[in-house]
Parts: sequence; C-alpha cells; structure tokens
Amino acid sequence: MKLSVIDISNNKIKEVELPSQFNEEIRPDLVKKAVLTIQNNKRQSYGASPDAGKRASAKLSKRRKAYRGMYGFGISRVPRKILSRRGRRFNWAGAFAPGTVSGRRAHPPRAKKIWKKDINEKERKKAIRSAISATVSKNLVEERGHILPDNYPFVVDSKIGSLAKTKDVKDFLKIIGFENELKRVGKKKIRAGKGKSRGRKYIRKKGMLIVVSKKSKLMDAAKNISGIEVVEIKNLNAEILAPGTKMGRATLWSEDAIDALRKGGLFLK
Repeated sequence: MKLSVIDISNNKIKEVELPSQFNEEIRPDLVKKAVLTIQNNKRQSYGASPDAGKRASAKLSKRRKAYRGMYGFGISRVPRKILSRRGRRFNWAGAFAPGTVSGRRAHPPRAKKIWKKDINEKERKKAIRSAISATVSKNLVEERGHILPDNYPFVVDSKIGSLAKTKDVKDFLKIIGFENELKRVGKKKIRAGKGKSRGRKYIRKKGMLIVVSKKSKLMDAAKNISGIEVVEIKNLNAEILAPGTKMGRATLWSEDAIDALRKGGLFLK
C-alpha cells in the first residue's frame, strides 16, 4: 500500500510504500484484550484496613444467667461493646456487626486483590500491528468520530518535528484539513455524577495522534492543544492507538517514523 507524503504547506512531494505492519488483519478482540491489560496494570491497589471496624471488644454471652450477657434484657442479639456498668446493669452500644455504628463493612474492597493481568508477547505485538493497520482505514477512523480531510490517509514530511510553537502546529493542522477536528476536540463538557468533585470535572474527546521517530520540539509545542498527542514510534502501544479499546484513531505518521518502523522491524514476530 502506497501513501502520499505531504509537506508543511500541504503539497504532495512523493509517495512512500508502507511497511508490512500496516497489512495486519484487523482484530478488535485482540486490541481490546491488550488495552484492558494495560489499563489493569496501571491501577493502584486500594481497600479498607483488614482490622477496620473490628477493633472494639464486642464479645458478649448470649446464654442464660451469664454475667455481662445480653440475655433477658429484651434487646436484640447484636454484638455490643460495654461503655460503663453499675453492678449487673450495663450501658452498651452495638459494635463490630455491619449494621452497627462504626462496625465493619459487609463486603469491603480488599487491598490484597491482584489487578495485574498478563498478555502473551505475540498477542501484544499482533494487537499493536492490528491497531496500526486500522489507522489507515478511513471508514474505521470516521466511525470513531474523527472529522477527516478528503485526502486522508497520508504521511507527513519529517520536518514536522521542527515545529516549535503551539501556534505553528495549529496552523499546520488547519492547512492539511483538520480545522473541524480541532474544533471537535476543543469542546469540553461537565462530567455527570460525583466524579466532577474528585478532580475529574471535565470530559474531553480524544483527538489525533502524531507519530514521530525521536524526541523533538513538536512534543512540547503540541502539549497545549486539546486532544492532540505526540508519541515516539518505539513507545507505541495498543491503548495509545485505540483509546477506550475503540480502533481507528486518526493518526499522522511522519516519514521518518515509517522508515524506523520498516528498518527496525518494530512490533513484528
């Protein structure tokens, strides 16, 4: 498969043959598995203390004529802790049981739960190749909600890495036909539910991905553009290429990234 190479002024300068990674069969099931594995391995363990709600001494006898027992006082047989006493008369309060104040939780989250998941190396690489292949399928990219120019997909000149200002990057994206896409990802909405009071007030859409061969000024210049992400070719993974397990992210491949993919044999068996 051949794609046109365009320069910063949106002029076609040549064509380039895509490497074999772009010919992979599209496998949504493998991509989903790889993305969920990454997300699970990023989770931080959380849970209640194993002793939470169990620190009170609430062991009372439920037998007849037992000292300190609760039998015969006309009260339910709930575990109770003794607060004070006078002879055989006690002042007590429910404790330990899930239905009592400061009692344990019935089914608390356990910090010892293991969130980690594994995936076979061949499956992981195949998932990445499959997600790479989906980036040049215009139908899949449009299904994901991206607004594309008519000549998509294409490869951009390696000089894109020299763009050092956010304004220059925005102007470049508008010139090559992504003006409406920038407007789409620039919108934000307030999250529903309690998450908005926990540091996640706004929801933003995922925009396009720019793949380069090495660190460049472009990475810093594109940081302030909502939804845009710049990544080195060696750091690609299934989650970056298919956020939310949905394949077909709009991707701009630089010419040197294509060369690195071919010469390095990245993500092959």
